[in-house]
Amino acid sequence: MSWLKTKSPEELRQILARAGFTSRNGISPADLARLLLRHEVTLALIGFCTLPQTQALAATAWVAARRHGRLSGYWHGVDPATRSVPRAEVIDLLAGADQGLRADAEAVLDDLAELTLVLPPHGAHVTVPVGVHVSLADTVGLGRPAAELLTAFFNAPEVHRLADTLGLPKARTRDDAQRGVVALLTDADRVRALLDDAPASVRDHLDGIIKHGSQVLTHAYEGSLGYPPNPKVRFRDSGSGDPDTDWLTARGLLLPAGAEDLAEVPIEVATAVLGELRVPFHPRPPQPPDDLIATTRADGSAQAAVTGAASQIERLLAACAQQPPALRKTGGLSVRDTKRVAKAASVAEEVARFWLDLATQAQLLRPHAEPVERPKGYRGRLPDPVANLLPTKAYDRWLKRPPAERLTPVIATWATIPATYTYWPFTGETPVALTEPDDPYAVGTRYALLEALDALPPGKGVTALPYLIARANWHCPHGVTDTPEQITAILREAELLGVVADGGLTQVGRAVLDLLRTGEAWSSPEPALASALTAMLPPPQSSAFFQADLTAVVRGIPIASLAALLDTTADRESEGHAVVWRFTPATVRRALDTGHEADKLLTQLTAVAEAPLPQPLEYLIKDMGRTHGRMRVVRSGCCIRSDDETLIDELARTRALAKLGLRKIAPTVLISSADDQETLTALRNAGYTPTLEDETGTTVITRPAQHRAPARR
Repeated sequence: MSWLKTKSPEELRQILARAGFTSRNGISPADLARLLLRHEVTLALIGFCTLPQTQALAATAWVAARRHGRLSGYWHGVDPATRSVPRAEVIDLLAGADQGLRADAEAVLDDLAELTLVLPPHGAHVTVPVGVHVSLADTVGLGRPAAELLTAFFNAPEVHRLADTLGLPKARTRDDAQRGVVALLTDADRVRALLDDAPASVRDHLDGIIKHGSQVLTHAYEGSLGYPPNPKVRFRDSGSGDPDTDWLTARGLLLPAGAEDLAEVPIEVATAVLGELRVPFHPRPPQPPDDLIATTRADGSAQAAVTGAASQIERLLAACAQQPPALRKTGGLSVRDTKRVAKAASVAEEVARFWLDLATQAQLLRPHAEPVERPKGYRGRLPDPVANLLPTKAYDRWLKRPPAERLTPVIATWATIPATYTYWPFTGETPVALTEPDDPYAVGTRYALLEALDALPPGKGVTALPYLIARANWHCPHGVTDTPEQITAILREAELLGVVADGGLTQVGRAVLDLLRTGEAWSSPEPALASALTAMLPPPQSSAFFQADLTAVVRGIPIASLAALLDTTADRESEGHAVVWRFTPATVRRALDTGHEADKLLTQLTAVAEAPLPQPLEYLIKDMGRTHGRMRVVRSGCCIRSDDETLIDELARTRALAKLGLRKIAPTVLISSADDQETLTALRNAGYTPTLEDETGTTVITRPAQHRAPARR
């Protein structure tokens, strides 16, 4: 508590943000102290620890387990202070006598203190939250004692077989044989003498297992028979298939670990090989490969990507506003509507799903279902309302923002959403948009990949997945997916948003990384992202260059009014550093159909043109204006005809027939907005005597229906 009181409100807020929590009103040191002892907060903080930080925490938890006993669950009132361990013992376990490694270990513990994963006071002892003890004590990479493994997983025949192979005197009982085996394995000199006689490949194999933990997969053992199942195993008669592994298992240097096909190096053997009790500790991350690629065009590629993303999202949202797509009853957006929206935005379906998901999570779109009205007198079950995807009020405000600011909520959502929307792990199922985000590895993998790219030299990029995966696992070992397809999908999403370009990090990417490092990505990311996007993009353009080939070019991002005008009168052909529209007779007719007049349309285009409009474009618009509307299609429910023109005029003026919306289109013809039966009824109620004609002009004779009871059987 005293340590937390020394922190400023901003530092307290950042500590809270690293765990994924936000507080607009601030938080007191006392409240934060209670919060930091909650297990879910501890686990969230561990999720963003680097590999050496995780290894240091695991070493501390392992030492505490040996000194104070293991903890089996989170729900107990153990005070972390009662499980503190000597700092020197943790440093010895991590670094041994290596002075360089000891300095690194000291620095890592200090960093963990700033993350509040090493609790104050920071002195000769190390104290960590209870969640660390429970989660990491068994991940340190040190094997269990040989006696424990032998007792747990071997029956008497296997113990006697080990003793014979090790050249020990024949024992009368299993206990005597096991004491002899344990005595040899716990004697470092005898273990080293045993390994001196081993082939070099065996020693290398054992070194590899120890340096990467204590366990390895092998087929050296097979389970016991009988019911109920028990953990005891026996040597497989055919061996493991690997001579080096068989040499180690035959002499007890590798013992069964309890899980299927899993073997473990006893802690005494590891200590003998290393010369001291040590755990894996990697304070340095993997270095970038030599075959890096130049990223001289990264800023240009990122600019084109951001420009394209802004316009694609704008068109996609406009398509949803014009014709809202429907949601399936089983969840997600219907595939048919997804295809329609993708076509309207001129993007691939995968990209359309990506934008739809991000826009929904950014509160620009929201599912909405109008309640079904109950008909008067109806008491049955009403049908379920149909949910559609509609723009929100935030969308209207979003449209008025500059292009650089439009992408800020989208990129901020992408940085923190627990989902990789362009990765669909369900084989054989059709991907759908608007699935619930629930991927615990998405945010950690995203952050770790950006850290890996940030480590590259300036002006360099990398596409080698092995380096990116290794470096990402160093930065966030508990939060990185092991699926290369998902990592590829995350990088592809980053390219679509201009976060990554040509295998390197962009200005926007560095802003996202800083926000994730500090926790600002969950609280107030907009200022930093807007600044990075503004620096990347040219000012929005309010004019276009019209060319004789009936195209219009905007160099950069058009302002909203210019884009709306050109989208109304032309089709987008390409996007990137410049946006190109093409005029055709069909696009001009489309504009005239929406209410534009040819002369006013020419005036509007002239006002946004950088130079006089080319003659071909003027001729096209004027020609379409002259012919537009010469032929008209009249919408009606039915028509009324009579050879008596005076009667037609009388019907058009009769107030009792006003609800029919009668309109005279010829001296002897009226059209009605109502259908034939409603029109007939209204005319008869007004005192007229109309008859009904069919489509061929033949009078339709109506006879009253005759209802009869069925004949008796």
